[in-house]
Amino acid sequence: QDYIKKVLGEQEQHMAVAGLQVLKEGRWIAVNPRPNALVINLGDQLQALSNGRYKSVWHRAVVNSDRPRMSIASFLCPCNSVKLGPAEKLIGEKSPAVYRNYTYDEYYKKFWSRNLDQEHCLELFRT
Repeated sequence: QDYIKKVLGEQEQHMAVAGLQVLKEGRWIAVNPRPNALVINLGDQLQALSNGRYKSVWHRAVVNSDRPRMSIASFLCPCNSVKLGPAEKLIGEKSPAVYRNYTYDEYYKKFWSRNLDQEHCLELFRT
């Protein structure tokens, strides 16, 4: 808690303003802020790496008409030539690969060549 106050200072007040929503069963659900909590959205690459065990969540930020809010997005992306796909230890006779292997460059190009409201991009890499 002290660390958050030290790093964010007066900005911490904005973290108590709702705005994040996730898509669940076809409906947008608000993710209400919790004091001293950090929300982490796992991305498509971790869903593929985990062979679907961990889910990448469709999410959006909406404007709050009463109070200002702040979002900080941070992305960790591999080099374009990196090959991605399910970890070998998670694939077996009883647990076949859900996704084929692909490069990050291939994923990135497919992601930006479609509308963001279309099917989940990772679906294009299913086996």
